[in-house]
Amino acid sequence: MSRREDFTDTALGLVSAQSFPAIVGIADHMLKSSGVTLVGYEKIGSGHCTAIVRGGVADVRLAVQEGAERAQQFGQTLSTLVVARPMPNLEAVLPIGNRLAQLATGRGHSKLSNQAVGLLETRGFPAMVGAADAMMKAADVVLAAYETIGAGLCTAIIRGSVANVAVALDVGMVEAERIGELHAVMLVPRPLEDLDQTLPLASCWIEELQPLRLPVTMKETEQELVTLPERIPERQPLALPELVNEKQPEKVELFPVQPQDMDEE
Repeated sequence: MSRREDFTDTALGLVSAQSFPAIVGIADHMLKSSGVTLVGYEKIGSGHCTAIVRGGVADVRLAVQEGAERAQQFGQTLSTLVVARPMPNLEAVLPIGNRLAQLATGRGHSKLSNQAVGLLETRGFPAMVGAADAMMKAADVVLAAYETIGAGLCTAIIRGSVANVAVALDVGMVEAERIGELHAVMLVPRPLEDLDQTLPLASCWIEELQPLRLPVTMKETEQELVTLPERIPERQPLALPELVNEKQPEKVELFPVQPQDMDEE
């Protein structure tokens, strides 16, 4: 298979973990430590998920190294990989192709942009639902979405100010442990746009961009091509034809009768 002519010096970086909040925190650290683009996450079940970044070879190597160190701080069993100058076929099959298409078309404007992100992961769906309800009642936060990665792990994703998200996570952890098993918690104070666009988001928080309607102005050459309908002449009252050969009644002259005439009779 021949290489494409537009083949550039890029690389792919992959870092895996066994927790969705952990992989989001790792991806956030990778983005802020190097000039890479976050392609997205790949979830293969049993709690395994991988963050995929793309960029120059040196940037990707640095990002993967920083991601591995952050994963060790989280106590995550991980594997990492750097693919220098990947073949176009590899990028087309991996989630990279879908991600690039999404960036080109856009998914609409999110009402929750520029807000802190809180992730609370439990083992078991009831614990996640109970924790989400408790967090929304305890602070001014909204439930943006939830994510499942297998092995009974599900994550509630909340958005709000940093202070409100921090308070909500504290309450959510207590409620999750009361109902079931708390697995992981993560707070991202200032998410970058790349991270924000890759997080799951319920459709109710997405505003579809409407086209801007502007008045249409026509050029003189285009105006000449437009033919206006001829003006309809105003209707005139119909003139009735004169009656032909119709005898007009003769005038009868009336003379007043004098009193003296009556005496003569």
